[in-house]
Amino acid sequence: MLVVAVALLSLGGFWLGTRAVSHAAVKVVVPSTAGLPWVEVRQGDTLWAIADVLSGGEDPGAVVAEIKRLNGLPDSIIHPGTRLYVPRDIAGVVR
Repeated sequence: MLVVAVALLSLGGFWLGTRAVSHAAVKVVVPSTAGLPWVEVRQGDTLWAIADVLSGGEDPGAVVAEIKRLNGLPDSIIHPGTRLYVPRDIAGVVR
């Protein structure tokens, strides 16, 4: 009986420990956007097209990745009316 009680307490402790670790590990970090230039997404805009304008003829792929990082975007889907923060060092053309 004592062995069963110890085993159940141990299993309960392991279960609680895994629950606490899973909750502690979930943290979304979005970088500070204070002072960054931004663009407002218009109907028909794509993230690639916005990055293409901002990149000044260079490969827009890196700019797309940076815009996604700055705005916490999981993918490249954007919606009209959304404010997208853009990197300061390439924001030569802000509409």
